[in-house]
Amino acid sequence: MPSPGKQFEALQQIIVRLRQPDGCPWDIKQTPESFKSYLIEETHELLEAIDQNDPHLIKEELGDLLFQLIFINQLFEEQGQFTLSEVIKSITAKMIERHPHVFGDEVVNSEEEQRLRWNQIKAREKKEPKAVADLLGNVPKSLPSLRRAQRVSERAASNGFEWRDTNQAFAKLHEEIIELQEAVTSGNPEQISEELGDALFMLVNLGRLTKTNSEDALQSTTNKFIRRFSLLEQKAKAAGHTVAELSLAEQLLLWDEVKKDLTENP
Repeated sequence: MPSPGKQFEALQQIIVRLRQPDGCPWDIKQTPESFKSYLIEETHELLEAIDQNDPHLIKEELGDLLFQLIFINQLFEEQGQFTLSEVIKSITAKMIERHPHVFGDEVVNSEEEQRLRWNQIKAREKKEPKAVADLLGNVPKSLPSLRRAQRVSERAASNGFEWRDTNQAFAKLHEEIIELQEAVTSGNPEQISEELGDALFMLVNLGRLTKTNSEDALQSTTNKFIRRFSLLEQKAKAAGHTVAELSLAEQLLLWDEVKKDLTENP
């Protein structure tokens, strides 16, 4: 069986061939900009495969994503911007530089200490020592909001801007909830939006403090709600009704049945 390196080169040559004048019309017309939406889509398909813990599907989605990354590189290589070898050389050097405790003589005693050192090295690379604002500003704006909030929160915490404990964070969350209630009472849409954002950000902080990924937690809850609502619709239909035709009391009664059914038969 050919080595991974040989197979990698073969895949790269397939992309080169697709981009030739007599290649594939679709591949020929692609640009880095046109590939952005495909890249996001393939990344999320890989995330779903990982959530399903399906090795065959993960392998397939990894291949799709790898193809797209090499394809995007090819577009820039054709422009004379950089080569795939330069990309690999750059990331290899970066990983060695950012892990002096593995590839050098430095010693780190905890994951938190390692994260702090990582950020210090990044700041040094940019020639802006302890550039906290830069560390936050470099979190991609295109990330899902909860994931972006958690990354910003993590980077701020790694630079010393941190809650003393979860009790202190809960107190701040309580404060934000009260402010949100006041905003809702006022009926001011802009104020409601701001206070809702503040409350969500504090929930993300609590997620980080408890080592819980907020994005994954909300995805899981949303999936759970979909399962429960689907069963709720089935129960309502079996009784000759739609969900909308039921009173709130009837909806809640069926909802409790659904939760019990799914608990007993997950």
